[in-house]
Amino acid sequence: MSGAPRWDGEGRCWPHHAASRFVATPGLVWHVQVMGAGPVVLLIHGTGAATHSWRGVMPVLARDFTVVAPDLPGHGFTRGRPAGGLTLPAMARALADLLRALDLAAALVAGHSAGAAIALQWAQDAGGALPVIGFNPALMPFPGLAAQLFPSLARMLFVNPLVPRLLAGIARLPGEPERFLKRATGSTIDAGGLAAYRALLGCPAHCAGAMEMMASWDLDALRRRLPAMAMPVHLVHARADVAVPLHTVEAAAALLPHARLTVLPHLGHLAHEERPDLAAQTIAAQLQESVA
Repeated sequence: MSGAPRWDGEGRCWPHHAASRFVATPGLVWHVQVMGAGPVVLLIHGTGAATHSWRGVMPVLARDFTVVAPDLPGHGFTRGRPAGGLTLPAMARALADLLRALDLAAALVAGHSAGAAIALQWAQDAGGALPVIGFNPALMPFPGLAAQLFPSLARMLFVNPLVPRLLAGIARLPGEPERFLKRATGSTIDAGGLAAYRALLGCPAHCAGAMEMMASWDLDALRRRLPAMAMPVHLVHARADVAVPLHTVEAAAALLPHARLTVLPHLGHLAHEERPDLAAQTIAAQLQESVA
């Protein structure tokens, strides 16, 4: 398997293959999937994922909306590097470039996990009026000593070129991606999703992109900006999420001026993949509420 996922290799059986296109913006060639017609919904996946994360959500939303789901820089089949690297502000600016290249204006932006942080940053940069939905959102710094140790550890691991190859090699062991996802997320997902994660996690370049993204982010700075984010925000968390503690989502909701929080039982960190029907219903309801 190559260092980076290849469209003519790992991409041959990619979910919604026919909806994929490749779009050039400054410093990047994006892999992005677009389907449907109507108001535009931008979907942003989390660290270590790609467009496949929304495989169940996109067809449902596409009945009434134009759905746009890119692979973030450093992830999946997107190639290149935005100015500023994989920091939160740089990722948001790069996404704005992508929407301009597509000649589309979003009516709502939804993100999962770290993608929820990008969604908030993107919406704030766009004027602070667009509604945002965050599924199992990772918005707050790690508690206590981990807040200082984790970013430094991620940076140390990222600069070692052997680490992504080691992680990819482990991911290629039989059954390891399934065990890792269950252990890290608390979610049980379908065979199509497992196959996509298996393909991605076995590629060192994808692992390196995920690690760089974690190493580059300043969630404490984001926390300080939350009180100034006046857009409507709906945070949707799952009680069995073992990756993002519920109390951190409650704290973020308390800081955001116009946020509401919904807590789902019996689902894990990949709740939107376990129950894409619920995720699509949440997005559709928010859009209908926004235009009412």
